Amino acid sequence: MAAIERDLNPSPRLLLGPGPSMVPPRVLRAMATPLVGHLDPDFIAILTDLQDLLRRVFQTGNRLTLAVSGSGTAAMEAALVNLLEPGDPVLSCVHGFFGDRLAEIARRLGADVARLEVPWGQAFDVEAISKSLQDHPTRIVTLVHAETSTGVRQPEIEAVAAACHRHGALLVLDCVTSLGGLPVEVDAWDVDIAYGAAQKCLSAPPGLSPITVSPRAEEKIRARRSPVPSLYLDLLLLDKYWNDPPVYHHTASMSLAYALREALRLVNEEGLQARFERHERNAERLWRGVEALDLPPMVPLPLRLPTLTTVTLPSGLDDAGLRRRLLREFNIEIGGGFGQLAGKVWRIGLMGFSSRPENVLTLLGALDEILPQA
Repeated sequence: MAAIERDLNPSPRLLLGPGPSMVPPRVLRAMATPLVGHLDPDFIAILTDLQDLLRRVFQTGNRLTLAVSGSGTAAMEAALVNLLEPGDPVLSCVHGFFGDRLAEIARRLGADVARLEVPWGQAFDVEAISKSLQDHPTRIVTLVHAETSTGVRQPEIEAVAAACHRHGALLVLDCVTSLGGLPVEVDAWDVDIAYGAAQKCLSAPPGLSPITVSPRAEEKIRARRSPVPSLYLDLLLLDKYWNDPPVYHHTASMSLAYALREALRLVNEEGLQARFERHERNAERLWRGVEALDLPPMVPLPLRLPTLTTVTLPSGLDDAGLRRRLLREFNIEIGGGFGQLAGKVWRIGLMGFSSRPENVLTLLGALDEILPQA
């Protein structure tokens, strides 16, 4: 049937992969709200609401807090393109795919990038980061709080930030798979720039990515010797757009702003602590279940993310074939490994609206049926 004759009717999926997560009905309904102009006073009021709600979820008072139009990678790039100038020394802490991506963005911006690496599945020791800063003075440190490729939670962020500041460096923290699902305490930890993504633990559609900038980092951005090389991701220009009265920058998506606002209202209604505890409870239920199916979590318990679990696959298991069966027969999406972990793990996300006990039991039941046949 020709596309022009075919209704838009994708299969109903249970999204339990590394993102996107399921979107609550209230958020979907918010997207049907009629559009207004991108400079309309009503829309600017909505952007102001978003700033207030984002400060709550980041647990910060940072003035420069907004959402970049684009996926989490847009916020990642915005953090670095605003801070870095050619030749700036950067220490990239790499313990998975997205730590590596931060290093690659810094390299493409002409920074002098040093890499501190640990094997995928491990986290960094604060002393190792501090020693690297002592041996190689730098201006920016990049670090992933919740590494989506491995399911590792980086602990002791406050101590890492303190080490960075002792050595005159700013800390850029990737919170894409943690924001809204486990504590992200920007002010208490003294993080300089943190960013996330709408489609993970916040359970909004992809397309807007929160970012918050400390006064210390904002001062560095304002003191640049050269213009920010990306006009679209220039945070100071975006800041003017998000102000009242606004200065035109680009045409933001009203529908995505409506959705993110409603998703953040749901976060606020549930309460951050209750939300974190829900993610922990459902993750523990999943961990018990996959252990019983001989699919043990790869990451040791103290470093394990409640929002994304990497389970170890037995040798010879048909990774892609089984995930296709889950999708075709049960409408369940989970993620495979990639990079160094391709074919070795599955990535199971319990993020935001997807983190529910019935979803865990549905997945475990489907796996219990198909694994013996494999």
